[in-house]
Amino acid sequence: MVWVRRILILALVALIVIQFIPVEKNEGGYASLDNFLQETKPSEEVAAILKSSCYDCHSNQTQYPWYATLAPASFFLADHIEEGKEHLNFANWESYSAKRKDHKLDELIEEVEHGEMPLESYTLIHGDAELTAAETEALINWAKAARLNYSAALQPQ
Repeated sequence: MVWVRRILILALVALIVIQFIPVEKNEGGYASLDNFLQETKPSEEVAAILKSSCYDCHSNQTQYPWYATLAPASFFLADHIEEGKEHLNFANWESYSAKRKDHKLDELIEEVEHGEMPLESYTLIHGDAELTAAETEALINWAKAARLNYSAALQPQ
């Protein structure tokens, strides 16, 4: 029984200590998305879907929940956001080549069509990020239309 108490005290001390490990926040502002928005021209509906369902993990703008400052949740969120931005970062859109932009939009279509995005772990906490059938269709149609700009640029002359 003494060893259980010692383990619990050690776990409590560890939990307190990890609260002092800083985690880098993802705060770039929505202005960093201007190039992406101007180039892909989403409708107001699609822009709202992107903001509520995509930007937290796929841009330099994240709206952090209250628990984002508490470890170990802060570590999980930072890792999740970093991984999301590795796959697609709308704030870096202007640095992508036409081929990469086309590919990223193709991946977006595929992920949304298969219900892989937004992640279930995200929509459990952010219920407004869960896509309805109409929102899914609007997002896919927009991405397909936006791809036409890049597909045309990739065609040999």
